[in-house]
Amino acid sequence: MSSLPVHRSIVLFDIERSTNAFRTNPIKRELRRELYRMVGEAMAYSGIDGRWHDPFEDRGDGVLLLVRPVDRVPKTHLLSKLIPELTRQLVSYNLALPSDERQRRGLRLRAVVHAGEVHRDGKGYFGEAIDVACRMLDTARLRSVLREAAAPLVLAVSEAIYWGLVKHEYDGIPADAYQPDFKVTVAGRRHQAFVHVPSTLVAVPTNGQERESFIA
Repeated sequence: MSSLPVHRSIVLFDIERSTNAFRTNPIKRELRRELYRMVGEAMAYSGIDGRWHDPFEDRGDGVLLLVRPVDRVPKTHLLSKLIPELTRQLVSYNLALPSDERQRRGLRLRAVVHAGEVHRDGKGYFGEAIDVACRMLDTARLRSVLREAAAPLVLAVSEAIYWGLVKHEYDGIPADAYQPDFKVTVAGRRHQAFVHVPSTLVAVPTNGQERESFIA
C-alpha cells in the first residue's frame, strides 16, 4: 500500500442513542442492518456505485463512506441527493413503526460531510481529514441539535464543503439552510462546522389517500 495520501469525500453516519438501555443487542443488529440498507439505497439513488467509493468502514453504531473524486459523482450529489434521499427513507421507516416501538427501534442519525487527504493501511483509514470529520460527528453540540430536531437526521459540513459548494448553491443546495454552529480543534487548528437540518417531502396516508407533507 502506498504511503502517499489520496483525496476522498468523507461521509460519516452515527446512530442516535445507540448505547441506551432500551437498545438490546438484537435491536442494535436490526438498526445496523437498516442503516446499511438505507445508505446503500441512497447511494444508488445518487449514482454512487461500487466503482466510485472505497469499502465501507464499520463503526459499530455508524459507518464511514469514502467517495472517490470522479466526474460522474460530483460532491454536490452528497448534499443534493444522498442526504435528502436518506432523510426521506428515515422518515418513512420511522413512520411505519408501531408508535410504542419508535423509541426502541426508531432510527435517527448524525451525519458529517467533509473532504481531504486520507491514508489506508491494513487496519483501515486514517489521516487528519478523517480526524476532523470524526470530531465534528462526536460533538455534544451536534448531538443536541439532533435531539431537538423533528427531522430524523442532522448534517454538519466542514468549511471546505460550505465555501466550495454550499455557498454557491450548486445543484439547488440552499445556502441559507446551513448555519455556522460550532468549531472543533484538530492538530491545533480550529475548524468551523456548518449545520443543516434537512426537510423532506414524504407521502403521508390521509383518509385512504396519500398526500405530500413536509417533515422538517
